[in-house]
Amino acid sequence: MRSPWLAVDVRSSLALVGMLARYLALAALFPAALAVGYGEPVFPFLGAGVIVAAAGFALEKGLGGATSVGFREGYLVVALTWVAAAAFGALIYLLSGNAQLDRPVDAIFESMSGFSTTGATVLTDVEALDRSLLMWRQMTQWLGGMGIIVLALAVLPRLRVGGRQLFESEVPGPETDGFTERIRDTARRLWGLYLALTVLLFLLLTLVGYLGDGLMGPYEALAHAFTTLPTGGFSTEPRSVEEFSAAVQWVLIVFMVIAGLNFALLYRLVIRRDPRPIALDEEVRVYLAALALAATVLATELWSEGFASGERAIRQGAFQATSLMTTTGYSNVDFAIWPTLAVMTLVALMFVGGSAGSTSGSIKIVRHVLMGKSLRRELRQTVHPEEVIPIRLNKRGLDERTVRAATFFVLLYLGFFAAGAAIIAIDTAAQGPDLSPIDAIAASATTLGNVGPALGTAGPVGSFEEFSDVSSFTMIILMWLGRLEIIPVAVLATRRYWRT
Repeated sequence: MRSPWLAVDVRSSLALVGMLARYLALAALFPAALAVGYGEPVFPFLGAGVIVAAAGFALEKGLGGATSVGFREGYLVVALTWVAAAAFGALIYLLSGNAQLDRPVDAIFESMSGFSTTGATVLTDVEALDRSLLMWRQMTQWLGGMGIIVLALAVLPRLRVGGRQLFESEVPGPETDGFTERIRDTARRLWGLYLALTVLLFLLLTLVGYLGDGLMGPYEALAHAFTTLPTGGFSTEPRSVEEFSAAVQWVLIVFMVIAGLNFALLYRLVIRRDPRPIALDEEVRVYLAALALAATVLATELWSEGFASGERAIRQGAFQATSLMTTTGYSNVDFAIWPTLAVMTLVALMFVGGSAGSTSGSIKIVRHVLMGKSLRRELRQTVHPEEVIPIRLNKRGLDERTVRAATFFVLLYLGFFAAGAAIIAIDTAAQGPDLSPIDAIAASATTLGNVGPALGTAGPVGSFEEFSDVSSFTMIILMWLGRLEIIPVAVLATRRYWRT
């Protein structure tokens, strides 16, 4: 029942979060089965699963169930579901007893990094984790990739009420054009495509491993398939994918590029065999051109400065450009020691992102396109103030509300980035670790953009373990905000959202 003083049905929202938590708890069964197979402790998974399922059931039934979930409630449900997911993952880490994750702040950081598909880590020795716990860490990114809310929409018919609002609140990007009429069917189809691409990548990596890469066995292939499609970036190796063969790295490049594309367009291409929408899409063209330009700049800089040459320079440049622009966060080299131009290029790529409707984070290409068109219009109207110039995307005129929303998001994004960088810089100056200004900037940019590695002590072969609790919680919030694209959370902070 909705309070007469509130415009939001908090009881129904919390009940729905409880129901989603119950279903999320089932995810613990897969690593539990692995634990049995490897002779490792099962209790962390089953114990956390039972606790979360019981808490979700009590919350749902105690509040009378989700009876009226609408547009307003969608924002609250999405924001709280990600918090619940991170808490679930953290509970598994805490129950595991691993010394690297025995502090709540570290467990929450690692879990939020997983479910938000960021890929930043507090682990200093990834190989010290049990194989089942390590696979759970990989799996959190796969679950978070297309969105827990979308998964719920695909399998829970009770979410038909308010389903579109929940979907549009969570799907990365400013628009969800081209999706089918029934949101539940859409979610199923997108998850089907997501699963099929994951299986395909697993098979390809297994094949490449069988043909010559001794490190890439079926376990490693599945682990990296779990974190490539969601553009997550967790790896089973301490130096990410650096030790894998060139063939493995090229396969990962291709699938990172795919993961950065709009999944609705991918669905039309793969399932409906219609290449026209993706071939004619303006955002896709800019996305691919930006990737090619960044890869060329990096490869040229590496080659000219003597850091690499030939195929290796091309591969390292293409890999890191793709990894950071799509916010995957893998690394095939310690790029923190690269020349200044290359490092600055990588930091700039943290603010780009992939296509709207992809699993990548950051600002997204389409917003950059709209901002560029808006700036060009303003310059033209400065010279010809009487001229009416509509902004078009894919030859379709956009209303001013869409353009303003893109501008507002970019300004809000930059504001949170600046605030995060300031807090991290001030805190680390007082408590350590010793960071340069660019290191603090990279730490804020990589967590808000859900990218993963930063620079300095938190670089691609480093860890976020040295940061104090203040900086760690700041980055946890930035990861949460970045995954939800800020707006659903920012809306909750306004009085108009809550008032009747």
